[in-house]
Amino acid sequence: MVQNYIMDLRKRIGHDPVIMVGSGVLVVRNQTDLLLQLRSDTENWGVPGGAMELGESLEQTAKRELKEETGLQALNMRFVTVLSGEELFYTYPNGDQVYNVVAIYEVTQVEGALRMEDGESLDLRYFPLNNLPHNIQSISRKIIDAYLFL
Repeated sequence: MVQNYIMDLRKRIGHDPVIMVGSGVLVVRNQTDLLLQLRSDTENWGVPGGAMELGESLEQTAKRELKEETGLQALNMRFVTVLSGEELFYTYPNGDQVYNVVAIYEVTQVEGALRMEDGESLDLRYFPLNNLPHNIQSISRKIIDAYLFL
């Protein structure tokens, strides 16, 4: 489990910066609406996604995180881009620091019903791409902007 890996790593290095590799998933409905989750850790809106587990591919990470965080299964998935660099530095509310490397995927067809079961979401909602909420997590804002302006 990635959670044990990260927890073990954090026991050794504390809150010092690490490179965190993961995937973000942009679920786009009818080319106009974007699925966002209200994150329980920051109380900001964000795209579904998360850290890669040991031995997992980036696409597998995207599919797993989408299912865990939203209950949805991707029927199609298109690689968009990879984001990295200093602008993806993030400090979590608990003080952990990371430099994110994020593979971005677009999904336009899903099956299943929206559900929150992993404790990471307070709400799941589609928003019009031209009217997104203002309180979007900084990394998610960069992911959305990269998608919209590619």
